[in-house]
Amino acid sequence: MATIIRLFSVVKYDKLIHEFDPYFNYRATVEFAEHGTYAFWNWFDTRSWYPLGRHVGGTVYPGLMFTAGTGWNVLQNLGINVDVMDVCVFTAPAFAAAMALSTYLFTKEIKGSGAGLAAAMFASTVPSYISRSVAGSYDNEGIAIFALMLTFFLYVKTLNTGSLAWGTANAIAYFYMVCSWGGYSFIINLLPIHCLAMMISGRYTSKLYIAYAPLVMLGTILACCVPVVGFNAVLTSEHFAAFLAFAVLQVVALLQWLKKLLPSKTFASMLYIILMTVGVGAALSVSALCAYILSSPTFGWTGRSLTLLDPTYASKYIPIIASVSEHQPTPWTSFFMDINLSITLLPAGLVACFRPLTDVSLFLVLYCLTAVYFSGVMVRLMLVLAPVACCLAGIALSSVCSALCESVQIQISDSSKPSVPGEQYQHKDATAKKQDSSTDSLSGKGKRRKSRLTERVEADDRFSSRNRSSVKWSIPLDAALVTLGVMGLACASYIVHCVFTGSEMYSSPSIVLYNRMRDGSTYKFDDFRESYTWLKENTDEDCVVASWWDYGYQTAALANRTTVVDNNTWNNTHIATVGRAMSSSEKKGWNIFRSLDVDYVFVVFGGLIGYPSDDINKFLWMVRIGGDVYPEIQEKNYLSENGVYTIGEGASSTMVNSVIYKLSYYRFAEMSDQTGGMRAYDKVRRTAIAKPDVTLKYFEEVYSSTHWMVRIYKVKDEPNVDAKSNGMYQSGRNSLYL
Repeated sequence: MATIIRLFSVVKYDKLIHEFDPYFNYRATVEFAEHGTYAFWNWFDTRSWYPLGRHVGGTVYPGLMFTAGTGWNVLQNLGINVDVMDVCVFTAPAFAAAMALSTYLFTKEIKGSGAGLAAAMFASTVPSYISRSVAGSYDNEGIAIFALMLTFFLYVKTLNTGSLAWGTANAIAYFYMVCSWGGYSFIINLLPIHCLAMMISGRYTSKLYIAYAPLVMLGTILACCVPVVGFNAVLTSEHFAAFLAFAVLQVVALLQWLKKLLPSKTFASMLYIILMTVGVGAALSVSALCAYILSSPTFGWTGRSLTLLDPTYASKYIPIIASVSEHQPTPWTSFFMDINLSITLLPAGLVACFRPLTDVSLFLVLYCLTAVYFSGVMVRLMLVLAPVACCLAGIALSSVCSALCESVQIQISDSSKPSVPGEQYQHKDATAKKQDSSTDSLSGKGKRRKSRLTERVEADDRFSSRNRSSVKWSIPLDAALVTLGVMGLACASYIVHCVFTGSEMYSSPSIVLYNRMRDGSTYKFDDFRESYTWLKENTDEDCVVASWWDYGYQTAALANRTTVVDNNTWNNTHIATVGRAMSSSEKKGWNIFRSLDVDYVFVVFGGLIGYPSDDINKFLWMVRIGGDVYPEIQEKNYLSENGVYTIGEGASSTMVNSVIYKLSYYRFAEMSDQTGGMRAYDKVRRTAIAKPDVTLKYFEEVYSSTHWMVRIYKVKDEPNVDAKSNGMYQSGRNSLYL
């Protein structure tokens, strides 16, 4: 079920890579599969971040590429000839099944197999995870959530068994998580919280030591072997909590060992010495740590981590992070849309973890509390909440159904048993006596049969007495049956909701858009691939293409052309330079693009057909990011006198003279006249544009896609004398479907 529900995108559309980041992951996987590990580590990508380039091996989490590339190589060695694209498309659905299995194992360790099965049912179809694991969604989270749950399962398994073998496997699973996703920092901060909570509450055991200490030591050593992490695993504040808990664990373990080894008086003296030594060492360590942390302007935290601790941090200081939609705070509706029934049952499951509160159920409680907070800060981290919500919902569902079924069983058995305990067996005993006396009175079989019947009567009496004592707290039969029916309907509606979201909301590839027509048919908008194909076939192989950073990965993968910026966003100044060019006047923007050796610039425009995710709607983020580096760019200059962002009546002169405005609305009035619509009317902003007669002097339109969603311009070597010249403009088609 976990795999099939994620295949709607292939069945309904095609085998496509979705979104933006997965296109780079696909390019990197091809590099690994065709050239091997060492070539991948040393790969310097000259197609991105011109003229800087990018050292891919040291700036990417390689787990996804290694997983899919290894899978492709295995299939090739088995004689199964498949394309790398096919493996990439189906990697996430395969790992979704593995994630459901790891959720079952994790929950089973805490509350039994019944709760584990219910949790797996929820996890296999939870919409939040479907959004990142449909076929074609080739991104890190597709395998990282499986690695997250596998690490947690092995941790609680080690807590329950105290086995060093499980502890070593836990460290290896953590290493796989580090290779797969930057969200590994959630693990290395949650486990110390649990370890400290165990010691503070007096729950320290040797099993805790075996579960935690090898993970920190071996896991940190392995994490340092991942180039993108390196020595950050020991030098950044995100990891210090793990070392603090590790140090406290050593002290507690030493005291516990000495307490068993020494007499009480000797131990009291030794305790004083140890505490004094530890106090002095802790003071010196804290002083050195504070000095180290204060030497960093961000106190050793990354920008994304600071955003989680202070949700307003990114909007104040790092607009490039705040500009990403998945980094926004989570609206409350998302909890019900993406987790649905699980979020309703979560509180009940949380209560069940306290009945009784064990070492492993305490871990689940802490996981829930931290995940609820982080998921509220950032939409993307709903992925972290989804597994624990499914686990707690499974526990709640299993507990309720077990209680109801037990109550039904007791009352049904009560109504079907004889009025006098053992009456039926007494009758059978009398019949057996007659038969035995007539056939085998001297063999002794009658005595043995009487003994067996007597045991059955006594067992029935004990069962009846237990039932009579349980009935006092049992639920009425009708109420129990109705409640079971309601729970069944709730689970069925949950599955229906998940199928709907999986097939309609999260299966549509963003690179190809579909619109349902009035007659029920669908119409395809394939402007993006059409434009990338034009770039690939009609431009020089070594040309440089500029756009906003959202489209960098797709341009490099589909058009095979060099880009100035892309979705890696590692160089804020470079992105700010592109934002500065887009927000400047035509001449100034031309000079900036020329300084970057840019040959072509393209913008995404939705005003003609009503596509809302275009560059005009993203423009204020270009201004903010550019203004963060170049102070002359002021957001207020692009707003109307009333402080409103508009391209219609009242738009500022700075706005209508900017490069982004001119490249978006060039010949727009002419095209709107041809299609019979209101002149120069923008269907996204729902207003007529302020300056319909746009002329270009420094840029030349060379291609506009079928629905004008992508508009490509050549950067002129010299200014055009005739600003109204259309140059070598080509149209995707002669007519538009509107």
